[in-house]
Amino acid sequence: MLLEARELSVSYGRTQAVQNLSLKIEAGEIVTVLGANGAGKTSLLKALQGVVRPAAGDVVFKGASILGRSAARRVADGLVLVPEGRQIFVSLTVHDNLLMGAYTRSERPDREIEAIYERFPNLAQRRDMPASVLSGGEQQMLAIGRALLSRPALMMLDEPSLGLSPLLVKALFTLISELNRDGLSILLVEQNTHMALATAHRAYVLELGRLVLEGDASSLASDPRMAEAYLGA
Repeated sequence: MLLEARELSVSYGRTQAVQNLSLKIEAGEIVTVLGANGAGKTSLLKALQGVVRPAAGDVVFKGASILGRSAARRVADGLVLVPEGRQIFVSLTVHDNLLMGAYTRSERPDREIEAIYERFPNLAQRRDMPASVLSGGEQQMLAIGRALLSRPALMMLDEPSLGLSPLLVKALFTLISELNRDGLSILLVEQNTHMALATAHRAYVLELGRLVLEGDASSLASDPRMAEAYLGA
């Protein structure tokens, strides 16, 4: 088991964002977490990354509890979050943004950065430009490239298709599948339910912080409850 959340709860004051949620991710999987706005998806990712401390429960990564570890330590251990909104450093160059992804490492990441440029030629063309000049799709490429430089065992993506055109959304999900075929495990939080279920191996569905459905992605895609609530049928 690569990552396991055990009866995890996240609270903000009296508001419970996540309630007694358990999920598992095996090495080599793409797992998607689905749900409407306010379902607790982002709070779940923040608790897994260590940005917020759970009110209850445990997070186990590579066989050990990581509750006491900082977010930076979790990145160094291979648990990496690509946050909603990308959160790139717009005043830094594209190249410097990529270097930020390797901040936990002692050796220079030159060869790996060149591999990122080979995968994302648009970034290579703009390597010395401020990240502010990038389009939304290019910013998402940069955020993913930065995360890859952390050498993740598990990459968590929070709403990666948000604000992208349909053509770029298709390219993004193709990239996610390619990264997975290369051996990367992925936890995907996404509101594009159709694309997420078509790409993932398994899925969890949240409502108001609670787990209401789980199973193989292909099975959930044809589940009448899923169709009614999330697929617009």
